[in-house]
Amino acid sequence: MRADRGEVAMGSLDAEHYVLEVRLRRERVPSFERYPFSLPALRAFDRLELHPAVTFVVGENGSGKSTLLEGIAAAWGFNPEGGTKNFRFATRASHSELHQYLLLSKSFQRAKDGFFLRAESFFNVATEIEALDKEPCFGPPIIDSYGHRSLHEQSHGESFFALMQHRFGGHGFYVLDEPEAALSPARQLAMLQRIHQLVGQRSQFVIATHSPILMSYPDAWIYQIGEQGLERAAYEDTEHYELTRSFLNSPRSFLRNLLD
Repeated sequence: MRADRGEVAMGSLDAEHYVLEVRLRRERVPSFERYPFSLPALRAFDRLELHPAVTFVVGENGSGKSTLLEGIAAAWGFNPEGGTKNFRFATRASHSELHQYLLLSKSFQRAKDGFFLRAESFFNVATEIEALDKEPCFGPPIIDSYGHRSLHEQSHGESFFALMQHRFGGHGFYVLDEPEAALSPARQLAMLQRIHQLVGQRSQFVIATHSPILMSYPDAWIYQIGEQGLERAAYEDTEHYELTRSFLNSPRSFLRNLLD
């Protein structure tokens, strides 16, 4: 799972390497037969070296990619349900104990910003923002940092994009779990643009995704979860790319074989 640092190229010169690698303290794991350590992503997990700009983790549903990202986010200090280090709400204690066994190797640089976007619980983040803004406060409303408009008054996709456009300020460490969940292909391309802008503002991203569009970010490192756990893969060698390409090259033939 270790990567060649010599492969770092486009976008990396402006990025900032806040987290160099993520290591699992395997000697402390009570059992690899129990959740979450029994997941494919974690059974053989040792360490995950991160690209200074963008690192993707991809895999099938149930492979453990979201659990791994949740563990990284919680180990950094983010709220497990999403948000920044300042969010401390909990609607349901559903996160795993993984973060207690992860060690983040950090650089001497310190991030000035950060956020954990978790698609499945972003509704709870929006609700917490509204609740906090109802409390007495001498500063400006929190929602001002998200574009001045309630996230609940926007579509799911609009609220995701408002978060990245307004709340993400650069010089940050951003963990995104399936950010494409509510985005059209056009919006996914716009998200790629925004990610690139933020990389140029010394930001680092770790992203779990199913989207071949997002995965195409130039020179990103892609870790694919397979039978051997996490392994580096070229974009064109990922199952997501190969399956999408096969379908788009001949959709009628593809569907005929699938449905017959």
